[in-house]
Amino acid sequence: MTNSFHPPVRTLMGPGPSDVNPRILEALSRPTIGHLDPAFIEMMDEIKELLQFAFQTSNKLTLPVSAPGSAGMETVFANLLEPGDQVVVCQNGVFGGRMKENVERCGAEAIMVEDEWGCAVDLDKVEQVLQQNPEAKALAFVHAETSTGVRSDAEALCGLSAKYDCLSIVDAVTSLGGIDINVDAWGVDAIYSGTQKCLSCVPGLSPVSFSDRAAEVIRNRKTRVQSWFLDLNLVMGYWGSEAKRSYHHTAPVNSLYALHESLVILREEGLQNSWDRHHANHLAFVAGIEALGLKFVVDEEYRLPQLNAVSFPSSIDDAAVRSRLLSEYDLEIGAGLGTLAGSVWRIGLMGYASNKTNVRLCLSALGNILSDMGMPCDTAKAVKAASTLYSNS
Repeated sequence: MTNSFHPPVRTLMGPGPSDVNPRILEALSRPTIGHLDPAFIEMMDEIKELLQFAFQTSNKLTLPVSAPGSAGMETVFANLLEPGDQVVVCQNGVFGGRMKENVERCGAEAIMVEDEWGCAVDLDKVEQVLQQNPEAKALAFVHAETSTGVRSDAEALCGLSAKYDCLSIVDAVTSLGGIDINVDAWGVDAIYSGTQKCLSCVPGLSPVSFSDRAAEVIRNRKTRVQSWFLDLNLVMGYWGSEAKRSYHHTAPVNSLYALHESLVILREEGLQNSWDRHHANHLAFVAGIEALGLKFVVDEEYRLPQLNAVSFPSSIDDAAVRSRLLSEYDLEIGAGLGTLAGSVWRIGLMGYASNKTNVRLCLSALGNILSDMGMPCDTAKAVKAASTLYSNS
């Protein structure tokens, strides 16, 4: 006989999902109402306004896609691209590669600008490719590359897209709520994110936003969007501002309660305060990790505060460390991806999980396990290094 599933209580410090704030879990459990109920429609409008706040935009076409961040990515490409279009795609990790895949599945051509994993996108290389490809319709890049923990200069890249008169497409799955994003000031044309990272919401929704210019491109397509479900011309009949909403799909009602609550929490804290908290916990974590004798993959200038790629000696059994963290400390961290698989850990300090207690727990647990495996580590020194930084901040 199969019984009810009761998950173990974990501390989630991987690349996502992150720990969910108890307020959000409570919101998720509220009574389900109809997806066309007037009260629910009112909440939908509030979600749009809160997402505009989080993205720092006045874009009318701002909404959560009823699917995870990967579907947000596909929504952007499927709606903006048509067969034969050219897109300059920047790849410095796994998710730039997924952008390429989306471009090609739309029947468009991906013109690649590749940088070493762990390095930011090279602005000079991008400009050179844009100069060589004046017909490019868009420039696509990852703001916060989850596979490597590197931040690229989104503002400068959007400036290049404006200079060469092409749309800017930004992957902000890991960055929203954790580092500065300013859609309107930077001139972003299309951006997508996820709810399970720095928003500390449940997985399964993808906030997106489109500039007026991008929305016009969508309205004036010569061909139908290849996906019925993701076709924004249809979705906006449900998420638009008209008095009467038309049925498109049954929205994930309770998940949207959760997103609403997570955005209320973000507004209560304030964007700058949220960014500062992520940065402060990152600095304390860096001090502790370096005291353990470990190193970071990304140069300090380009590190993400919410996603830390930490390298370890080849003598250390990657899987064994992660397994012991989970079994002995109920602590989850992430393995490396792609070219970094087996050589780095991806350790998240995202949203609700970005706090002093988690920093100290991770340093202590990691230090104890590495010491057991024969690596000379001073766990107490690492925890003290983080605590000292907190005391001095």
